Amino acid sequence: MAELTQNEKRLLALLATEKKADAPHLAGLLDATPEAVVQWAHLAQDNGLATVERIVAKEFVYTDEGKTCKQDGLPETRLLRFILPGTTLADLQKHEAFRIGFGQLRKKGLIKVEGTSVTQVAGASTDADEAALHHPTAADPKTKELIKRGILREEETVRYAIAITPEGLALAGKGLDLREETGTLTREQIISGGWKSLNLRKYDVTKLPKKAYPGKVHPYQRIIGEMREILLEMGFEELYGGIVQQSFWNFDALFQPQDHPAREMQDTFYLNETLPLPPGYEKVKAMHISGGETSSTGWGGTWKEEKAEQCVLRTHTTSVSIQHLAKNPNPPVKAFCVGRVYRRETIDTTHLAEFEQLEGIVMDEDVSFANLLGILREFYNRMGFESVRFKPSFYPYTEPSLDAEVYVDGIGWIEMGGAGVFREEVTAPIGIQFPVLAWGLGVSRIAMLRLGLKDLRLLHKSDVAFLRETPSLRKAKGGI
Repeated sequence: MAELTQNEKRLLALLATEKKADAPHLAGLLDATPEAVVQWAHLAQDNGLATVERIVAKEFVYTDEGKTCKQDGLPETRLLRFILPGTTLADLQKHEAFRIGFGQLRKKGLIKVEGTSVTQVAGASTDADEAALHHPTAADPKTKELIKRGILREEETVRYAIAITPEGLALAGKGLDLREETGTLTREQIISGGWKSLNLRKYDVTKLPKKAYPGKVHPYQRIIGEMREILLEMGFEELYGGIVQQSFWNFDALFQPQDHPAREMQDTFYLNETLPLPPGYEKVKAMHISGGETSSTGWGGTWKEEKAEQCVLRTHTTSVSIQHLAKNPNPPVKAFCVGRVYRRETIDTTHLAEFEQLEGIVMDEDVSFANLLGILREFYNRMGFESVRFKPSFYPYTEPSLDAEVYVDGIGWIEMGGAGVFREEVTAPIGIQFPVLAWGLGVSRIAMLRLGLKDLRLLHKSDVAFLRETPSLRKAKGGI
């Protein structure tokens, strides 16, 4: 048997006399709160010295409207008393209970309306309703109706009955040391040696403390903040842009053909708004049609200004990056953007119609594809993924292109995002003469792996249990 606390002993000594009592009654005798008494009783129960019975009871409580009805009668009762021979509908409309009472009387079939005349039916009575109001019971359908009407409210009350067991009674009979315990020593007690004669409180170091749930940042926001911090430490600047973007910047400036499947309604949220094309858009148009002044042959076909003018909810944050490059055509440029993007996805455990994307660009005189691999490996290492690999891929606006994958124990290799070097068809029309490294990755996928989630939707639900049980994330160690 574990060592009893002073409060357990006090409770057992009292129960030896009371035998069984409610927590509030015992709390009054022990000068404590009922919650504290229940806690002590549970400790005693763990040692087999007491029992704690949780008793749940339901009771009916009158709302403010219910209190008025209990005093003056239900609206239909008050209105029924007012109906006499010769009463008209106009007379009833003047009564303060008409708005609710008239509908209830008709619903219960207690009145007859003929033209403007209103009369009671034979034997009309609301006695049963009044009885349910004054003496509600769970089995009475009329009580349930009063609850629906907001006149009564059902509340659940919980009380705890605490009793001493034969073992507890036997222990109390042997005598309990009820001397006051000392839980904290003063400086004087330590120096003088007075602590040696004190009745020191004993602690069970094997027992876990009560869980505390302090306020903290949402785990998803913490991961986004961690990514932002890593890139800022690597020398990047952060870009910001609106979620509504012109198709020109979202698609055309990135050399995505106007008949590309990703631009169809099933993939993109199109808006009714349009914006005028920026100065120099003709170079982008020429690049699409014929390749402009480069060695490219373009996509051929036609290019429509009205299609480029249409606004969309951005499908990627690259639309922000390309505008930054257009305004800053001279190196060096090293920037990133993390923000929400929108696509017409079917929502399930791994797909959402709106999600966060992290985008990065690097432009300088001598940067190469090898630099891109190094930047990505460094970033993923710092995020806590030790094994990173790359495989060839295709994207309309980069060449060469790749997909980055990380290895997760128990799952295997997982694709995290795409990257590459911007094609000449992207950089030439906006006056860029140097290589541009670019990449984009799904933030939510990293969050799912870091948090061990199987359903992406949990990141956006107000699930208090999930938020409480998710520990504060420590910064992952890593890097080349």
